Amino acid sequence: MRALLDTNVIVDVLQSREPWCEDGQVIFRAAANKQVTGCITAKEATDIHYFARRLFSGQEGADAKARVIVGKLFTLFELIDTQAIDCRKAITSNSPDFEDAVMMESAARSEVDCIVTRNTKDYAGSPVSVYSPSEFVKLLFPSKDSDS
Repeated sequence: MRALLDTNVIVDVLQSREPWCEDGQVIFRAAANKQVTGCITAKEATDIHYFARRLFSGQEGADAKARVIVGKLFTLFELIDTQAIDCRKAITSNSPDFEDAVMMESAARSEVDCIVTRNTKDYAGSPVSVYSPSEFVKLLFPSKDSDS
């Protein structure tokens, strides 16, 4: 399964944001263990770098440290290009959030199986399935108790 992770899921893990980081960490481990193919868009990479650099604000080498983090994400996750056609389609979509519309168009064109985001309501009308991180973790690792 290929899952496109929204920026908020990545940043939740990088910044250890409670209560969301735990599900994100499970998804990161699943990607590392090849139980799922996690994906991010090229456009997200710049946003993630920005947030990572802010983590090290005021420290020497903040940009270099942020680049190391983004580089590690590139080894963990598949990088999906954001193309002009994604932006052109998104601008005419019914989505109230242009950035999310671009993500949906990139996901559809790249034929990912789903988008994982904390803001599922912002992805109404997505051409691919959308899950919250906790829903996605349950999909990946269904509880054995649900069989009884």
